[in-house]
Parts: sequence; C-alpha cells; structure tokens
Amino acid sequence: MNELDQKINTHFPGLVVRKDLVKTVKGNAIVPSYVLEYLLGQYCATSDDASIQSGIKTVQDILQKHYVHRNEAGLVRSITREKGRHKVIDKVSVSLNDKSDTYEAQFANLGINKVLVDTDTVKKHPRFLVSGVWCISDLEYEFSDSKGASPWILNSVKPIQISHFDFEGYLSARKQFTTDEWIDLLMQSIGFNPEMFGKRSKLLQLVRLIPFCERNYNLIELGPKGTGKSHIYSEFSPHGILISGGEVSVPKLFVNNTTGKIGLVGYWDTVAFDEFAGKNKRVDGKLVDIMKNYMANKSFSRGIETLGAEASMVFVGNTQHNLPFMLKHTDLFDDLPEKYHDSAFLDRLHFYIPGWEIDIIRGEMFSSGYGFVVDYLAEILRTFRSYDYSQNLKEHFDLLKDISTRDRDGINKTFSGMMKILYPSGEASKAEMEEILRFAIEGRKRVKDQLLRIDPTFEDVLFGYTEAAGNQILVKTLEEEQYPQYYQSKSKSDSKSGEDNADDFREADSAASTGIISEEIFAEKHLTFKENQRGVSFDLLLGPYLKNAKKIVVTDPYIRLFFQARNLMEFLETIAKMKQDEEEVTVHLITVEDDFKGLQQLDYFQKMQETCEPVGIHFTWEYNEAATIHARHILTDHGWKILLDRGLDIFQHYDMNDAFAIANRLQKYRPCKAFEVTFLKTEVN
Repeated sequence: MNELDQKINTHFPGLVVRKDLVKTVKGNAIVPSYVLEYLLGQYCATSDDASIQSGIKTVQDILQKHYVHRNEAGLVRSITREKGRHKVIDKVSVSLNDKSDTYEAQFANLGINKVLVDTDTVKKHPRFLVSGVWCISDLEYEFSDSKGASPWILNSVKPIQISHFDFEGYLSARKQFTTDEWIDLLMQSIGFNPEMFGKRSKLLQLVRLIPFCERNYNLIELGPKGTGKSHIYSEFSPHGILISGGEVSVPKLFVNNTTGKIGLVGYWDTVAFDEFAGKNKRVDGKLVDIMKNYMANKSFSRGIETLGAEASMVFVGNTQHNLPFMLKHTDLFDDLPEKYHDSAFLDRLHFYIPGWEIDIIRGEMFSSGYGFVVDYLAEILRTFRSYDYSQNLKEHFDLLKDISTRDRDGINKTFSGMMKILYPSGEASKAEMEEILRFAIEGRKRVKDQLLRIDPTFEDVLFGYTEAAGNQILVKTLEEEQYPQYYQSKSKSDSKSGEDNADDFREADSAASTGIISEEIFAEKHLTFKENQRGVSFDLLLGPYLKNAKKIVVTDPYIRLFFQARNLMEFLETIAKMKQDEEEVTVHLITVEDDFKGLQQLDYFQKMQETCEPVGIHFTWEYNEAATIHARHILTDHGWKILLDRGLDIFQHYDMNDAFAIANRLQKYRPCKAFEVTFLKTEVN
C-alpha cells in the first residue's frame, strides 16, 4: 500500500475495500458493483492480505452458491425444491395483485413470480414496487394442491445496502485528509486511478455524484462514446436507476393516472436517461412538457392533484461531431431529439459536463488502491440531500447582478453539491470555495451560451462574481477560450484581446504554413493554458522560437521516466521540422541522473543521440546534481529564453502503446495539463 492507502485504512477501518477486487470476484456475473462491494465490505474491508484472500474466497463461494445466473435458474429452482430452502441473490420487484389484495414478488433471474410478500416489507422498502431492488432472499419451496397457490414462499428478504453508518465519524475523518488526498480517495472510490487524471478532470468525474447528494439537480453530459458517462448511474448507488432514453413514458416516469401509481421520480434519488441523444428518436411531447414543469418546480400533476418529488434528473448521450465542428456549425445540444432541443427544456439544466474533455476509458485508468465501499458512500451522499451549502459562498463572494434567478439556482446547486462532496463539514478556505464557484459558473454558462444561439429571445448575461473587496471577476468556459473564433457567443463578456492564446496559435500556425514569421509572433509574452485544453503542440508553441537557432540548451531535472524521455524526443522532432535540411543544430540537455534507473535513462539518451545525428541534430547531455536545478527552461543562441513551469511535461496521460490512437500520433489532440510559459528576449552571445 502507498501512503494514501495506509491513511485511508487508518481513518476508515472496515469501510473501504481494494477496488481491483471487484473485477476479481465478478467473473461473468451481470450484477452492479454496489452489490459486489456490499459483499466485499462484509469480508474484505481490511488491509491484511491474508484476510483479503480469505474474504475473496468467501465472496466467490457466496456468489457461486447463491447468485442466480439466468442460464442456471432451473438448477437453482431444483436445489431449492430438494433442500426445501435456499438463499438467493437476485433482483426482486413487487406488484399489487388487486384481485387477491396481495403483494407478489418477481425474481428477475430466477424466473419465478407470484411469490407472496407481506405488507410490512413493502412499506419498509417501497422501491420494490418500481423497477426492483437487488436482495438477499431466503426462499422456501412447499408444494400445495390448492388451485393457484404458489409453491414459493419468501421467508425473508434483505435489500443489499448498508444498514447503518456514523455520519459524524465521516465528517471527523475527512479532516485528517488534505483536499488533494480527499479527492484522490473519492476517485479511487468510484474506481479510477487518480494518478491518471488532472485536477479539472477529477472534478468533472466527481460532479457526476452531485445528483445523489443534491435534491432535484438537473445534469446533462454529452460527449464521445466510451467515456463512462452512464457507468456511475447503473453501478454506483442503490438509490439511482439508469433507464434507456427511448423507454421513457409519462406513467413510468411520473404517474399512471389510471391506476394512480407513482412513477420513478417518486422512489429514486436519481433517475438517469441513457442514450438520450439521437435526432431521429421519437419523443412524446406531453412527456417533455411534464418534465419541464418537474425540472423547474419539482412537481407534477395527477389529475387535479399536484404531487412533488425529489429525484434528480441526469441525461447522458453521445455526440456525433467534435467540439470545433459543433461550435462552428451547430450548437452543443445539436444531437438531442428535436423535442428536447427546446430552449425552455434546456434552460432547466443546472450543469453541462463537457464530455469531450473526458478521456475514453482505458484499462490503466482503473484503480487498484483503496476506496469507500460504494454503498457506504452512497448512503453518506444521500444523507447530504437534506443539507444546503449554497449560502456558504456569500461569506466571500457574490454572483454578478446580471445573472438571472434560474442561472443562480444552477450555480448555487452545483456549488452546494461540490461542497458536500469535497468539504462535507461545510468549511473551506476562500481559495477552495472560489475554485468550486468558478467550476459551477462555467457549467451553467455552457448551457446559457448555447441557449443564446438557439433562442434569440434570451438576454445576454455576464457570468462572474465579485469578491468581498469589490473586485469583479468574469468566468469563461474552456471551449470559449480555446475556440473563440467559433464560439459565437452573444455574451457581453466577449472581447477581442491581442493576448488571447488561441489568437497567438492561429498566427503561429499561419506563419508556419506560409513560411512567413511576423514580428508580433516573436513578441515577449506570457501564456496560460488550462487543464484539458487541446490544440497545443510543441510545433505551434515552441517551433517558431526555435527556428534558425544553431544551439539550444534545455534545462529540466525531470527527464528520467519513459514518458518524460518521449516528451524530449518529440521536442527534438519539432527542431527537425523547423530546421533546413542543410543546417545543423546542437541540442544540449542539463538534467539530473536518476538514482534507481540511471542505466535506463542513459539508454534513452544514447538512442536519441543515434537517431538524431543523421538528420543534423547533435544531441548531448550532462548531469548536474545540484539540488537547486528546479527551474525548467530552454535557451537559444539567437536570443530567446523560454520559461516552462512544467518543462516539456505539458500533456496529460494518453495511450502511448496504441499505434492507432490519434493522440499518440499528433500532440494537438492530447489534453494538456495546466501550465504556463513565458517568452523572454535575451542578449545574443
């Protein structure tokens, strides 16, 4: 275990589990993760390896003996008949038989129905009546000659969810972790390796949890396939349900006026719609109208009666076009069915997760560290639904007066939800609150800016906030800063700036294609890049400043691991592109020798030297053991000093082993880390 895993086990004993164990025990069982982690939490919630191995064996035995596979249902029914009694793990739903005035259970995988359930059980667990609940059930078999009598008897049924938890203990233990440690714990809890994600990417993953801790929260996520958009809503919590967007109806979602039966919003904390996008999907217009009212007012009608509910609504779907195409030609909601591509409906959304910023899930992204048993975290988040942290920001900040009530609601609810997730005690520093506030504003602004395109009747809005000292700070979305030429927002906050990073890149790109280098490109300047920003490459960022240099010195103490050496090799490739074939360039690296993998580090450098020599690049290196070498910079013999706060390590993790991954071939398709670069003019020696 690393230091964080040890700390997690120390402060949350018995409530955490090693996340790779889920795959170990799952096999071919089609069962939600929270069911498996419930069992792992009973037997493997420890850091002792011997106990873990013993617990795994116990859980595997339980699944083998009691989990019902559909193709083995006949065998399980036979075992129950022969033994007279048997425990099964299956999804159980209940319906009312109004002819006999009894409740009857159906077992999804076992394939049996009309199993009598007592009224107290249904009252205690009303979600049995809607879509079913995973349970451990004690079944008996007793054949009877009575006509219509079922031989199946439900002796006991226990929904798979944690029975109790110490909420105050959770708040107290949180204080033992730094914010970064806590975020990493939460990332491991939802199954991801935090080392593979930047800070912004982690927050985008964790915002998916807000519907579980915030009442009536409306969230949408649209993006490419394979980014795990729906996973958390089907696997994470027994309080959420994932349904296909094409299977929704008014009776199923809200109320059946004929029977009076309440739909999903009355029983679940979160209702998520999978595969929500698709222009050609048929949609019931009446459903959309009821949904608009519910998302705005938390209520819906049953005949003459108005009912309220607390379920949050989540909409996830795939986009057909990339981000710049949508910004230039359509809008970010373009892939929705026509009836949902409606400004009144879209205006009810509190946050838009930019799915194009989220990487396609790869095997290396999954965690083998310790995280909360997800059912425990689900219960904690559910408890927070009764809290409101939206007013906490008023101590330091006020939203701009230009922001409408509906915009404020979206921002406040996102801020409150992220506070509950990251700072459950409600206590955070001004800087920490500001980070969440900017994140919340951006998510709502993304919705509103698209509404300005779709419906010209919407008013322009300045999105931002003021500090207690009176300073006004405006907020932009990342895509607004990345593609200002396509954004086409009518927002008052739009302004033309000669310092805009994207403008500099377009000028550099144009210059590179025409061979003309303008003086403006070579001006001294400082550029700031946000996490997940794309379109950055060594060619565009550094190439123009390296052109015509005969000697280049790179100072970077962190050229040790493979990915760092690869960054350096790609830097050398940029030099090769910038130089004329007949020119020769000397590149000298000043770095630090690795204490443990020095031979491998040397091998990297020797291979670079060998491959660059034939193309006219003379690569050399030296080790400087001085502990003061922390600044990373590039110095050219024709008068430029380039200060890079991250050195050449500006890209987030990508699949280096996949020869067919576009991000592996072209830097501009990789998401960046947050970094800054300064270009300074120096005297030529």
